[in-house]
Amino acid sequence: MLNIGLLGAGRIGIVHARAITAHPASRLVAVSDIVEENAAKLATEHGAEARSSQAIISDPAIDAVLVATSTDTHSDLIEAATAAGKAVLCEKPVDLSLERARSCQAVAGATGQPVMIGFNRRFDPNFSALKAAVDTGEIGKPELLSITSFDPAPPPVEYIKVSGGLFRDMMIHDFDMANFIMGEAPVSVFAIGSSIVDPEIGKAGDVDTAAVTLTYSDGRIAVIKNSRRAAYGYDQRVEILGSEGLLQAQNMLENTVVKSTAAGVIGAKPTYFFLERYMAAYEAEWASFVDAITHETAPPVTLDDGVAALAIAEAADLSAKKRRLVAITELF
Repeated sequence: MLNIGLLGAGRIGIVHARAITAHPASRLVAVSDIVEENAAKLATEHGAEARSSQAIISDPAIDAVLVATSTDTHSDLIEAATAAGKAVLCEKPVDLSLERARSCQAVAGATGQPVMIGFNRRFDPNFSALKAAVDTGEIGKPELLSITSFDPAPPPVEYIKVSGGLFRDMMIHDFDMANFIMGEAPVSVFAIGSSIVDPEIGKAGDVDTAAVTLTYSDGRIAVIKNSRRAAYGYDQRVEILGSEGLLQAQNMLENTVVKSTAAGVIGAKPTYFFLERYMAAYEAEWASFVDAITHETAPPVTLDDGVAALAIAEAADLSAKKRRLVAITELF
């Protein structure tokens, strides 16, 4: 049985607490949060204790920590936890800064402790099935990847101001998905972005609508589209064209009822947001982390993967601002 410390008791921390306590081989021992009342409430709900992050990291009885705090704390907490001999599962992204993330990569790597980055979408049953079909050659050589990620509504502007921006906060999931499906990182990035959903997002220095083209060393292409608003719900689709066919992972719907009449054909909307859409993925993600720690194998999504996705995000941000193609090598 693994004893787990949870750092962060916000919305995503609550999701992770459920996954930890639901797994038969992990026990939630302690919870911390910058808002002590939140930590106390979540700890009580799951039979754990509310402690400080430092107390959790320093406790030799705790085997691993899950980092679900604000992004600007991720690198520091990864370094502290691995130095204390603990395995880490950290929410994306590794950091707001690629330079800081690479430093964390070196420091944590020197400890030999496993670090997994929380790109939960790799564990979605539909996306993982699509990846498996690609890997077994069901559509020949993959050539053109298309990823659509539209949120139902934008987050508060105060969140936008500290999030690192759409490319680092939102599209970074899609950058990792592209790396996952294509099996490697792109060599160049071209991005365009606008603030057309909420003018306040533009005033905060960010974009809310963006499209990015990734080019790979062998000429393959990936196109990613993001928007902070989709009036019909949470739109999450992946499509990949190969030399011998096409694979598609469609939206999860609120229900599968379809009404067909003389007036037309009507079906349900996509599930509302990520908690409804990806709960199974979060549970599978945690199970894979527990399995890796228990069997002393490498986690399926490494700190290297987190740095690779952040590099694409920084390249996209630079491309959108400079209005030009950016080679990934420019960032290293």
